[in-house]
Amino acid sequence: MARFISELESVGQDDFVSTATPTHTIGTRAVSDDGCVYRYVKAGAVDLVAGNVIQGPATIPNHLANTPPAVAIGAKSFTYTPGNTAAAAQFYAGGYLQVDTTPGNGYRYVIDSHLAITASTAFTLNLRDPIQVALTTSSRVGLMPNKYNGVLQFPVTTATGPVVGVATYIISANQYGWVQTKGPASVLISGTPALGAYVMTPSAVAGSAIILTTTNLVVAQIVGTMLQIGVDTKNNFVDLKIDW
Repeated sequence: MARFISELESVGQDDFVSTATPTHTIGTRAVSDDGCVYRYVKAGAVDLVAGNVIQGPATIPNHLANTPPAVAIGAKSFTYTPGNTAAAAQFYAGGYLQVDTTPGNGYRYVIDSHLAITASTAFTLNLRDPIQVALTTSSRVGLMPNKYNGVLQFPVTTATGPVVGVATYIISANQYGWVQTKGPASVLISGTPALGAYVMTPSAVAGSAIILTTTNLVVAQIVGTMLQIGVDTKNNFVDLKIDW
């Protein structure tokens, strides 16, 4: 068992532990005594599988580039109508609001809380920090979940969220634990990549990494480099490079 040395705080939950109650802020970065890096996550609705590549919760396209109401400087909450997709209460807690069209273009705010979102129905979004540039109906706003909150097995062929790490043990559904993001790890491999080859995701096998090529480069999310000659459908040693 690795002994964690957090860069920011004392670590109260070691690896190989899955817990229903969080002991750290989601996304906390920790370093083990062998130099490997980990991130604290909450699993989604399905248990994480040891050795699988893990992604963050799916981005919801209908919650991007929405029209806000007029929002004054200093406001920490406002009500607006998203696109035609629902989301659970607190799906965006700890995530982000961005403004992508003037007024307010380029600003990003951390989301504090919200109730369940009904498709195409107004809801109230609460922010941790106040609005810095007043918004108008000419502005456009988008929502992005915290990528470590509700993580899941990387899907087949097409990513729906960003790669966040590799599960080093089973984290039970809706529970909290650590995924590895840097250093030697055991990773499910598709194909037979060479020693030293870069591997990426997605692949044709859920939760696995595949050799990076010029063909798949356009969709590549880097996992790391091979520490051995790859063996198809087996877990192989990979030097993770998700947290550089």
